Amino acid sequence: MKKREIPVFVTYILIIAAVISCIFGIYRGETKTVFNKAVNICMECIGLG
Repeated sequence: MKKREIPVFVTYILIIAAVISCIFGIYRGETKTVFNKAVNICMECIGLG
């Protein structure tokens, strides 16, 4: 049985959408929020620090 493949243009569209979303998040200043959440996860759940 042949495996069904995703068309190449769908892959490119998803990559472009991801890059645009990252740029938009950086523009809005979301990097600080994401970093703070990552630090809190490390401090609370994993027990680092």
